[in-house]
Amino acid sequence: MSRRCELTGKGPMVGNNVSHANNKTKRRFLPNLNDVTLISDVLGRSFKLRISASALRSVDHRGGLDAFLAKAKDTDLSDNALKIKKDIAKAQAATA
Repeated sequence: MSRRCELTGKGPMVGNNVSHANNKTKRRFLPNLNDVTLISDVLGRSFKLRISASALRSVDHRGGLDAFLAKAKDTDLSDNALKIKKDIAKAQAATA
């Protein structure tokens, strides 16, 4: 399982541990990933995703998974999230 957020594309970053003596050693900063189940209002079903805590807050702020995916860039989304986005767009077009 990759350490990458499925909605924002957020991944590990690199930096240094800096000791009191100012010695520097390489380290990784990992994103805060959580396994969550989000519900799509348009499709009426739930999806299991591995997203960062900040992405979960963004989904809530934008008004749900459907609204978040509508505004999200395709380059940031995982293959799974991109498929969900296209299914939602197709369902919305059919109802309109």
